Amino acid sequence: MPTMKVKVEYVGHIKNIIGSVREEEVEISEGASVADLLMALSEKYGEAFKKAIYDRIGTDVKPNYIVTVNGYLLNQLKGVETKLKNGDHVILLPIVSGG
Repeated sequence: MPTMKVKVEYVGHIKNIIGSVREEEVEISEGASVADLLMALSEKYGEAFKKAIYDRIGTDVKPNYIVTVNGYLLNQLKGVETKLKNGDHVILLPIVSGG
């Protein structure tokens, strides 16, 4: 099956889970969605990554995470079903709140 590469950038405390990686190119199947990418990253980085990113049901991104594709928020697109293209730039950004 043909593949494509997307650039994934990690911001904030997610870097504590994946190590010192700030950004990387990830090779995934052509026509893959954001959900497919997140599943591939979960397989690569393990349960801690999955728990940090996914909601309790494990099918959508937690509300305290912002995911963008080429600068657009997922809710401006088709959510985790947004299809990716070769060369896309995905950013995973936790929303930090204090009090």
